[in-house]
Amino acid sequence: MQAVCDGKGRFLNTFVGYPGSVHGTKVLKNSRIYKEALYPPPGYFIVGDGGYPCIDHPMAIITPYREPLQGRVQSRFNHHHAKAHSIIERAFGMLKMRWRCMLFKALEVDHTFVPTVITACAVLNNICLTKGDILETVEDVSDIGVALPRPVRREQSGHSRRD
Repeated sequence: MQAVCDGKGRFLNTFVGYPGSVHGTKVLKNSRIYKEALYPPPGYFIVGDGGYPCIDHPMAIITPYREPLQGRVQSRFNHHHAKAHSIIERAFGMLKMRWRCMLFKALEVDHTFVPTVITACAVLNNICLTKGDILETVEDVSDIGVALPRPVRREQSGHSRRD
């Protein structure tokens, strides 16, 4: 799955159709967002991970500098890039947590429906975010002594409640 999200973690675009072993560049070049230059608007760029090319046409994608870094400026850039990139990582984590019953089990649907199911999950996730239903993970020790992620819903009032 390839996805683009905004600064609040809302999904703007999803593209499903290749197994995880396919290189990010191939997935990108076959996606509609790339072929039709749908996003980002002029003057903006997408923060991509190292699996993507750093390009400005047909869409602007900025990626981290590769190791070994050439000084403090590149190191600082990579640090800030990683902070910005963490937004999409959190968005994927929230999507997986919210819809784990569908995303962590083998779905018995025709493979042609998978993009529709994933897109529907992303849209519903966006609706939940818009309504203030934000999931976060917190560490908790279970009965067997292993730390497990637990969903916590943060209400618009700022209070949290454990599910």
